[in-house]
Amino acid sequence: MKQFHHIGLPWPEQDTPMPGESFVKATKTWVTNPHQHPQHIEWLRYAADSSVDPAFRQAPHICYQVDDLDAAIAGKELAIAPFETGEPPFGRAAFVQEDGIFVEYLQIYPGRTWFEDDVKGS
Repeated sequence: MKQFHHIGLPWPEQDTPMPGESFVKATKTWVTNPHQHPQHIEWLRYAADSSVDPAFRQAPHICYQVDDLDAAIAGKELAIAPFETGEPPFGRAAFVQEDGIFVEYLQIYPGRTWFEDDVKGS
């Protein structure tokens, strides 16, 4: 399965916290819940010491939810290697570059949701 999940955009005010954001420890990034946005947008803010490449920080990305992250990224050049997200982790994600845009593949663990929100089937 490969299903659209969200579009990620850098928050224009990187020093201003957003309501309801969650912190992704692996990338030192704050993210909003795309299920709470009418167009499924995830806004991102990066900590000053985030290891995420500056070019990536300024770019949009599209995210697909997949059943098998390893199969989805097999043979693709990684922009960000697989990492677990959430505390405790609700899934694994990785980023590649395809057709000129960053693409995130997200595998959500069975019975879990985005940062344990109340949206089922995320």
